[in-house]
Amino acid sequence: MDDTAFKMFKLFNGGYCCTQIMLKMALDEEEKENEDLLRALNGFCIGIGSTPKICGVLTGGIAILGLYAGKGNSIEYPKQGYSRMVDEFTEWFESEFGSTECSDLIGVISVTDWNTNQEYVLKCGNILIKSYEKVQEILGNHGFEFGSRE
Repeated sequence: MDDTAFKMFKLFNGGYCCTQIMLKMALDEEEKENEDLLRALNGFCIGIGSTPKICGVLTGGIAILGLYAGKGNSIEYPKQGYSRMVDEFTEWFESEFGSTECSDLIGVISVTDWNTNQEYVLKCGNILIKSYEKVQEILGNHGFEFGSRE
């Protein structure tokens, strides 16, 4: 198990969901904390609103892109290329995994399944690692240094 996988595994065991893990990893890379952001992302666990529709890894990746290039206050605009990065990540995600929906990707159909069916852990882990690496690649290709938003 490599370092990224081990960190993600520890976060998962700490009770974080996929969306939260994506952002927590990005924040940790910058040595920053943002509990409010992590709380807000809880609604994206097990697919948006626990539905299990859009995968939390996808929304987490898009949120990382937003941290780097999204609009953050009333006088700024998203940075050039932001929409393209989101499109690039979304298109890659669907092509790589065959869907953007939790239920298609891991077969979770209810919160009960999520809590009792441990088969999803490996599937989610692989999706998390590949997606986290892809987000870093996309940011780098668009001139952003991952781990430094200053």
